[in-house]
Parts: sequence; C-alpha cells; structure tokens
Amino acid sequence: MPLLTRRNLLKASAVAGAYGVGMGVAGKFGLAAAAPEPQLLTAVKTEAMLTEAGPTRDVMSWGRDGMPPVLRMTKGRPYAARLNNQLDEPTTIHWHGLRIDNHMDGVPFLTQPYVYTGDSFDYAFTPPDAGTFWYHPHCNTLTQMGHGMTGMLIVEDPADPEFDAEVLLNLRDWRLGGDGQFIAPFRSRDAAKSGTYGTVRTANWHQEPQYDVPAGGLVRLRMAITDVTRIFSLTMAGADAAVIAIDGNPVPKRFPLELLQIGPGQRLDLAVRMPDSEGAVATLEDIRGTRPKTIVSLRAAGQSLKRNIGDLGPLAENPLPKADLSAAVEIPLILSATAENAAVESICGTLGYSFWAINKVPWPGDTSDPTAPLAELKLGKSYVFNLENTTPHAHPIHLHGMSFTVISSSTREVMPLISDTYLVQPDEKVQLALVADNPGDWVLHCHIIEHQKTGMTSYVRVS
Repeated sequence: MPLLTRRNLLKASAVAGAYGVGMGVAGKFGLAAAAPEPQLLTAVKTEAMLTEAGPTRDVMSWGRDGMPPVLRMTKGRPYAARLNNQLDEPTTIHWHGLRIDNHMDGVPFLTQPYVYTGDSFDYAFTPPDAGTFWYHPHCNTLTQMGHGMTGMLIVEDPADPEFDAEVLLNLRDWRLGGDGQFIAPFRSRDAAKSGTYGTVRTANWHQEPQYDVPAGGLVRLRMAITDVTRIFSLTMAGADAAVIAIDGNPVPKRFPLELLQIGPGQRLDLAVRMPDSEGAVATLEDIRGTRPKTIVSLRAAGQSLKRNIGDLGPLAENPLPKADLSAAVEIPLILSATAENAAVESICGTLGYSFWAINKVPWPGDTSDPTAPLAELKLGKSYVFNLENTTPHAHPIHLHGMSFTVISSSTREVMPLISDTYLVQPDEKVQLALVADNPGDWVLHCHIIEHQKTGMTSYVRVS
C-alpha cells in the first residue's frame, strides 16, 4: 500500500527485526552478519487495470498482484532476496542507489550472469544508507521496465523524525494504445532526441490517485521517478511542502518546494504540512510541458493535528566519505551524440541504433565484450568527474555503487547535494566529487533508457 501510518511503520519494523538466521553475507558494505530468509521476488507476466479500456496484457512485475511490492529494509541490517525468473527471457535486479557489494549490483556480464527462465539468483547485502531508493532489471531494460518492472525500495532509519503519515509514489508512464494494450516502446527519431514518452501517466499504477491523510498533519511524501523517459517539473498547490531529501540523502538545507526538476532514476522526499480543514486538498503537479498535470492529490481527513513543519527534526546524514578536493584527480566525462548508427546485437536486446556516447565511445551495454572502462580509480582515492553535456537534451546520469557530491555547475548555483543521479542540463558543465570507496566495475549511464541503450553507457573500475 502506498499509504502508511506511523503505527503501521513501527509494526513493520518490528516484524523486519524478528527475521531468523539465514545465509551469511560479508563484504566492505555488507559486513559479516547473518542475513534473514530471502524475500521471494518472482518475475512474471501478468495483467493490470491501467486504463478504462480493460486489462492490459503482458505487464511485467514481481508477483501477480499488480505493482511491484515496496521493499522495506533497515539501515545497517542484513537483507536478502531471491529472484525467481518466470519470464520467457533473462532478467536481473539492480538496486538503484544502494552502495552495496559489486557482485550484488545486478548488471549482466559486469557483476553477475543472466538469470534465465526458470532459474533463480540470491541477493544478500546490508544497506549502509537510509533513504528512498528503487529497484529494476538491468536486462532488456526498455521492455522490462516499460512493462512495469520498477519498484520502490525504502531503507528506514529508526532515528528518523516522526511523521503522521507516509505516502509513497512510484511515478511512471506506459506506452499504451487506445485499447489499453502495449504499443512500440520507442521511436528512433525520439530516441535520438529527448526520448519517447508514454501515453498513460500513473502514480502507483493509477491515474491521478487521491489519498486521505491527517488534517493538519505532517506527511512524508516519498517519490521515485521510475519512468524510462519523463523529466518532471514539480510544484505543490494547497499545502506547504519542504524538500528534505533528494536521491536518498538529506539536503544540506531544507527549502520550500516551489519548482523542482527531477529526472528518471531520481528520488525526492517532501515534508508536507496538510491544511487544517477536513476535506481540503493538496495537489502535487508536474508543470513541465504545455499544461499542468496532476500527479496525486492528498485530502485532509479528521480533526486537525496542528503540527508545525518547523518542529520537524533533522534526518541523519548517511555515512559517506568526503572527497579531498586538494588531492582529487579530475576525470573528463563528455556526453555527446555519435555518428554511429548500428548497435551490437545481444541476448538482452538492442534497439538497433547508436545515437549517444560518453567520451566519444558508444556502448549500448548488455554485451559480453564491453569497452574498456572510462577510468580506473584507486580504492580510497578522491576524484572529481568533470561532466560536460554537449547535447541540446538533458541527461540524468546515474553512477552505480557509489555516491558523489555536487560541487559546481556552469549554469547555476548548486547545493553540495550527495547523490547517485545528476540531471545534467543542455550545455551544462558540472563537477561531481567522490571517494572511490567501493571496489568493482560500476556502470555509469544516462537513465533515459533509450539514451542508455543507444550508447550513453560506460563504466569505471575501482581497484
């Protein structure tokens, strides 16, 4: 369920803490500890009511009950999941934003083998950071994600401040025709530009849902942009909302949500102070494009709790090392178009084109012979990625396995946000600082999936 009261959260935490001893897990981020019995995630094809036209066939999810389950973990406590693949094609799971051991990252060839039809794979790790994250396949991504395989993942910190309710929003589009069935997932002319947009927009697989929350209460609104293309420009009408976290990390200083742009792969946590009058409605809107679009409505219910948003305590910082800028090595990362027009075929699918590149090399991924790494980083050393977008389109660039701090932009003043996904604007140059603290091969790619699958993908090696 997308709506949870504090009482239900406490009950869920108590259940999570009562798991018995399971398989052991060890590693830099896992620590030697006993993992619980694995949570079963069965990849299946199913049906779902996404429009009034009737059930949409060939929806993909983990389980047959519709939207992928919200996964809840606790910071510093072991977690385990077993992927059981009942699809008619290979798949994997990537835990977007989690700084976990490389062999748990879910990228075919780089970190693990494909999970073929009828096979299973056990994931086990201990999340070091609290926050809002999500999970999705890293195999035939445009089809599998486009058909529904995007789920929210919440890592809780028992020391978090008290909210009166929590609403989770899985924001995504669907490429459906008038009959409610899937149409072609992309058009090449759009893949070479900003990407191919969906035709049906949903929050939690519903169009413009409304949820009741306590009047005068403080609501934690957690959202993940799990769409394959759409960039949002968010605003809130009818209630005061403060940005408290971006991409799983507390913001350095809270600020009111006036207008915030957020792209695929990114997450946003808001503290919403609901109106005092029962029945009053607060609306989250996307104003990107020709006209505003309602995403979700929150309706004030009951007698006012008369909470004060200024009394809300801070979120604890996650335990990330701070880069030493005086000794940091600078690495150029140039985002560009490419003259290439063909992509290597692979078992996990190709779009048949190469439109994009990083440092002039297009790599569509999902191949047994990837290009050399963009850079080889020394474990524990500091680096600055000088990321330059030479294209007329925005690109949400996501780094697996590590987090960076935004330190400068050529186009705007930036907060020193800690993140794993940065929405780089056209013609923007940005500096991202990080400590190479997690060994392995880590993918770096645009999270507009058509851009990823047509070349804007690479990886860095930490050793």
